[in-house]
Order: sequence, then structure tokens, then C-alpha cells
Amino acid sequence: MVIALDGFLDAGNASALASGHLLESSSSRIVASFEVDEFYDYRARRPPMTFFEDHYTDYDAPRLVVRLLHDLSNTPFLLLTGPEPDMRWEGFADAVRKVIEHFEVRLSVMLGSVPMAVPHTRPVQLTNHATSKRLLISENVWAGEIRIPSSAQSLLEVRLGEWGHDATGFVAHIPHYLAAFGYPEAASAMLSQVGAVTGLAWDTAELDEAAEVRRVEIATQVADSDEVRAVVEGLEQQYDAFHRGEADSLMADDTELDPEDLPTGEEIGAQFEEFLAGLDDDGRGGQA
Repeated sequence: MVIALDGFLDAGNASALASGHLLESSSSRIVASFEVDEFYDYRARRPPMTFFEDHYTDYDAPRLVVRLLHDLSNTPFLLLTGPEPDMRWEGFADAVRKVIEHFEVRLSVMLGSVPMAVPHTRPVQLTNHATSKRLLISENVWAGEIRIPSSAQSLLEVRLGEWGHDATGFVAHIPHYLAAFGYPEAASAMLSQVGAVTGLAWDTAELDEAAEVRRVEIATQVADSDEVRAVVEGLEQQYDAFHRGEADSLMADDTELDPEDLPTGEEIGAQFEEFLAGLDDDGRGGQA
């Protein structure tokens, strides 16, 4: 079962783009649904609705559902999508456990993405995690311990491991200055790894084409702004130093550009915002 929840772990809209691509690539049917009222904070994330002239019409109700889909070889798999629960995470994890045991799911794969100090000019990197080392298929670029904010999805993986269910996942590293916009390159990279760990196969040509369009758009913006170009070059120096083993973190101290001189993600994101705001909002090369 592939799990991709909207919310905290979806920088660059990467997991949403990946799950959306899967839904577009196969017919599907809902095989399980969760009582969303138990988990959703409507005041924090107010669902959109339409007001027409003098009355309310449609309402986009949030849904947490499991769908049955098939890959290119007609192999069946499940896809859990919807908003990350705002509350009752333990109850949510237990409900997912019941779905997994009912359908005899052999492996759950989590998709996520986080903003990182990485440049868009380098390949998307993924952090691979799992409930058991035997499930890992790639070596992460760094080792160590870090305290991070939790999420319903990460807690679910912890609980599944405690309950004896195999779970793994991939977290894509998104350039922090593009975290608010669709980043299809990361979605394609995650699906490639999901295929590697599960044996499932999909055609990601559409995502790859959208990624190329996005790269051209960003390159145009970079070329038009000395400030943006300087920041990207600084991140490239830090990235390359880290991968040469010359730095302990992606914010290397020995690069030509002092990290303290780098604008924040919000500041550099503002440089791109005006350009990206006019693009389509479907996430496949446009604003997320």
C-alpha cells in the first residue's frame, strides 16, 4: 500500500503530485474510507465551497480513502490519500492497521518531502527509512540522529513496526526556496524508488516532461536575477562540498559564500513568486 497524505510532509507538493499521477494512470475504486470528522480540524484547514449569487452550492469535503489501483503490469496495489489527520493520530494508526490486516498488505510505502538547503540544479535526493534495515534499498547521504517535528504519517510507520507490519518510505529533499510550488521532479524520483522496492511499474513520462518545463522556468528566473543566481551558486558549492565529504552538513563552512549571507527560504522564494504566480496551478509545472 502506498501512503501519501497532504499536509506537513509535502514540500513541493511532491507526494500529492505522485499520488495524483498514480490516480490518473489507472482506473480505481474506493475500498475503504475513514470517518474524516474524527481526524480533521475544519477551522485550521477550511475546505473550499462555492457561493453563487444568492446561495451556497458545492462543497469540497475532505476525504481520507484507500483506493484499489493497478500498475502497468496490471498488478493490484492500494493507495491511501487524503489530509494528514490533525488529531487522534493513534486512532488513525489503528484504523490503518485494520485496513492493512483486512487486505493482507505485505508492505506499506510512505511518500513525503521536506524543504532542504539544496539547489534545483542537482539531482533530487531521497532519504530512505523503514521499520527494518532489510527493507532499505538505498544508502542515505548522511548518518546521525536528529530531533524533528512528528507527523501522523511518521507515527504510523513507528506503530506499524511495533505491530509487526513491514513499512518503508522515501522523503524527497526539495529546494527550500521552491517548497511552496509544485516540484514534479521529486514526484517522479519517489515513484521510481517505490517501484524499485515493490516491483510495481508506472510510466512517469508526464511527470518527467513537467519537470523539464519547471527546470526551464526556473533557469529563466535565475538568469534574470543576480541575487537569485548568487544564492543558487552558493547552495551548489555547499551541496558539492558535502558530497565530496568536505563538509558535515549542507550548510558548509568552507564554501566561498558565507552561509550567514544567504537569504532565508522565504526571502529567496519571494524572488520566484512573482514569476511562478502566473503559471497554471495544477502542480505540473505551475504553482502548487
